[in-house]
Amino acid sequence: MRKNNRQKKIDKNIQDNQDFLESKLGLNVSFDVGFRELIVLKKKVQLYYVTGLVDSDFVIELIKKIIAINDDENVHTDLFEVVHNRLVHQQVEKATTFEKAIDQLLSGLLVVFVDGKDECLIIDVRSYPGRSPQEPDTEKVVRGSRDGYTENIIENTALTRRRIRDERLRNEIMQIGERSKMDVCISYLQDVADDQLIQIIKDELKQIETDGISMADKTIEEYIVHQGINPYPLVRYTERPDVASTHLLEGHVLVMVDTSPSMIIMPTTFFHHVQHAEEYRESPSVGTFVRWVRFIGIIASLFLLPLWLLLVLEPQLLPVGLQFIGPNETGNIPIVVQLILADIGIEFLRMAAIHTPTPLSTAMGLIAAVLIGEIAIEVGLFSSEVILYVAISAIGSFATPSYELSVANKMVRIVLVLLTFFFHVPGFMIGMTLFFLLLANIRSMHTPYLWPFLPFNGKALGQILFRVSMPLSKTRPSIVQPKNNKSQV
Repeated sequence: MRKNNRQKKIDKNIQDNQDFLESKLGLNVSFDVGFRELIVLKKKVQLYYVTGLVDSDFVIELIKKIIAINDDENVHTDLFEVVHNRLVHQQVEKATTFEKAIDQLLSGLLVVFVDGKDECLIIDVRSYPGRSPQEPDTEKVVRGSRDGYTENIIENTALTRRRIRDERLRNEIMQIGERSKMDVCISYLQDVADDQLIQIIKDELKQIETDGISMADKTIEEYIVHQGINPYPLVRYTERPDVASTHLLEGHVLVMVDTSPSMIIMPTTFFHHVQHAEEYRESPSVGTFVRWVRFIGIIASLFLLPLWLLLVLEPQLLPVGLQFIGPNETGNIPIVVQLILADIGIEFLRMAAIHTPTPLSTAMGLIAAVLIGEIAIEVGLFSSEVILYVAISAIGSFATPSYELSVANKMVRIVLVLLTFFFHVPGFMIGMTLFFLLLANIRSMHTPYLWPFLPFNGKALGQILFRVSMPLSKTRPSIVQPKNNKSQV
């Protein structure tokens, strides 16, 4: 019933239009819904807007131009068309239904009604509150651009367009949410991205039926990929325009949501989440070195703790030269409990760092270091070797570029530790096998998660293991099924 009311046609009687909008928008209740009535050539002209979303300077200038019509004695044509021509703005469109007028009004546009006309004029005078583009905290580089996406979808499309000045770049926008009417944009290169992939994403977005998507990109992701209980990320997030543009050129599709600085990149594999822009800001050899150091950190974050626990439980597996591995003293608490408590304690510290005000974060770090690093060892709560290996695993987690991937790896690590403790060697081997089977069975938008390892693609795997010079990267990844396979013409 609500949709039918809003699909009502605009009436020629401006008073009827005003009554309808007052009932729908709450003009006399919501203080942020602005209204201004002007008398132009003895006819009423009404302006509607949301005060916090429009640029007041633009609105004042438009009002001046409309009022100036009264000073022109030679105006004898239709007042609506005269107003249309006098609106000094590059983006003006007409609408005949209240549905479009209200949606655009609540998005920050100015709506103008003229008495005696069953149409309205919509002018884009948006000025969303927000911040200037700045480098994302989670994707910093030593050298490179310092701009990043913001919460303004208009700015975000401009940041991408600045890097890809191609007439075949498409930015299709739609509104999602019965109440929120959130702007969602799909970006892709028309002659590169797979049409079937684009259509799948569009269909999934159109099927979303909800009041609103206040959590923005994360809500959209859950509707599109249907992740379920799988902890591993099925899409990649980025706040860097250069990273997003690189994926667009490869044939990926970008989904951006207004109010969010994070862009959704689809489809992605496991190896997309372990790459970082820093690798491409250095020479190929240095980039390869940085990549391998990062790989080692990710592997350590996953398997170091369960492997060390296995060697502690089965010391006969240690070679002669590595007999020093393992705690010298048993301690008051079982090793596995120490590992779990220390690992969860690191997570406590991470959460505390997020929620602690910046001036107090240094003090919190010192307190945590003293309590965990010294006092906990002295009282026998933890052994020094447990703290060492837990710290190495934590550093490996922090070295993982994707936050979502690092948390998923931590969950797997805890499960592997428990399986190793209960079943020793069989538990460790079964846990490793189940882990790889889990990854092998994951699909992201019909894309194998372990590509190019499974299914095997030697050339693509080589480009993941080694940072290849850009002049040698002449083809796009086959996994995205690009229509144009050559990246250099």
